[in-house]
Amino acid sequence: MSTARLQLELPDGRRETVVAVGDDGLPLSAVLARRGFPLNTRCGGRGLCRGCEVELCRGALRALANDAPVGAAPEAGVRACQVRLGGGGDVALAVPARSLLKHEPAVVTDFFSNVPWAHDPLGPPARYGAAVDVGTTTVALLLCELASGRVLAEASAFNAQIRFGEDVLTRIQFCATGADAVAQLQRAVAQETIQPLLEEACARAEVAPAEVGVMTVAANTTMQHLLAGADPSPLGIYPFRPVFLDHRIHAPAELGLAFGGSGAEVHLLPSPAAYVGADLAAGMVVTGLLYEEGPVLLVDIGTNGEIVAKVGDRLVGCATAAGPAFEGAGLSSGTRGVRGAIERVRLGCEPFEVTVGVIGDEPRPIGICGSGYVDFLGEGRRAGVLQANGRLADDLAGRAGGRVTPADYGRRLCVHPHGAAGPIWISEMDVVRLLQAKAAIAAGIVTLLDVLGTTAAEVKTLYLAGGFGMHLSIEHAIGCGLLPGFTPGQIKVVGNASLGGAFLALNDRSLLAEMKAACAAMEFVELNLQAGFEDAYIDHLALP
Repeated sequence: MSTARLQLELPDGRRETVVAVGDDGLPLSAVLARRGFPLNTRCGGRGLCRGCEVELCRGALRALANDAPVGAAPEAGVRACQVRLGGGGDVALAVPARSLLKHEPAVVTDFFSNVPWAHDPLGPPARYGAAVDVGTTTVALLLCELASGRVLAEASAFNAQIRFGEDVLTRIQFCATGADAVAQLQRAVAQETIQPLLEEACARAEVAPAEVGVMTVAANTTMQHLLAGADPSPLGIYPFRPVFLDHRIHAPAELGLAFGGSGAEVHLLPSPAAYVGADLAAGMVVTGLLYEEGPVLLVDIGTNGEIVAKVGDRLVGCATAAGPAFEGAGLSSGTRGVRGAIERVRLGCEPFEVTVGVIGDEPRPIGICGSGYVDFLGEGRRAGVLQANGRLADDLAGRAGGRVTPADYGRRLCVHPHGAAGPIWISEMDVVRLLQAKAAIAAGIVTLLDVLGTTAAEVKTLYLAGGFGMHLSIEHAIGCGLLPGFTPGQIKVVGNASLGGAFLALNDRSLLAEMKAACAAMEFVELNLQAGFEDAYIDHLALP
């Protein structure tokens, strides 16, 4: 039985010596974990990440794959999960801060982190940092203490770009209206949205903005362009070529932001493709999708539904234009998910009744938000209120009495008689628009899985990301066909995965490197060029 002495140089300057007896067949990462020095084996020890990388300063190891000798190479990294002890003799290792397992998977504010992360902050030496998710509709920011990774404060608000258009295509079109259009959009997101949020978070934490030295930003590709002051017009016409997809570093002043000293940095995280952005790249990291064999899915339901799927080593992604219906736009009583919005709808049959849940328990709701509409689709089909084509059931007027009245195109159902501005309705035309949005998401999921040669039943986990996903009834999302063929046990709601990935990249620079590698490896699938997409879309226009 062989014995080896491991001399460890730790990031805090300590030197530790451990004795390994009879561990020649184990990965070095397992040997260290057994002796109280666990490393970041977030890919499950399959050599897919650099989380467990150590520096071999002296001695020899052997590769697990082919038993080839691995010798000391100063400052050259060795993946500890891919090597073993060489059968005796002393080995000296330097363990970098990013490789020590200091943080277990945890729920942090409004996102779920499914991977361990090290403490090796991004950017210049600074006491505080900020992570930002720039969504088309809302922007969220976390302020954290870089020495500990502790979240000190958070803030969120609507993206001030909304006044220029509800969705990215409208904002792209606005960029062609004048020479200063791009600058106007940049000011709206930087000076009118991110800067006030940073100042709000700093005030809550009693931190001066001058002490914030680094910021990470995750956003869809169009939002990244507009924050950088780059004209996104090429994203609006085929072949949808972005100005940039790579990780970029800017001084705050270049973007119209004011924080930190002369060395402060803003990191725009990398994007895989024109319509699968850094928000999804961040989500791939924080959910741990990159390190799973699969089949596994990441779905972010918004104006543009973004979907990533992984089977084995193959990573594919697509975007599908769902439109803004799930954010309430274009619907007779639609509203965003704000205080006073109906977020839950329940239908009773005998006798017919409608029960609603309102954000903030306001007695007079202002409208219906996306989760409430999904409830209505699911409940409506279950209760026989909706036919498969989305039309109200023929006998509903007899059951619901005066709640059913004629509308401009078909009929409508009163969901709440005493809204803030009068009765709140759902019309048959509203249902048509909702089914179009639902079909776009569902067909995208089915088509992407078909590209990978798998099915919903075979998917181990569907990670549902985004604010909308946090408030969905999974039962009704499945029931109305939004998540076709899945069961509740397959679905894991992960919250704002974009913000989560930005937070992890801020605190563990190795995760940024893995995000870049994932962006380079991902295949982008153009759904309109897939033979089965149109048929899948038509099929999913119906309620199951």
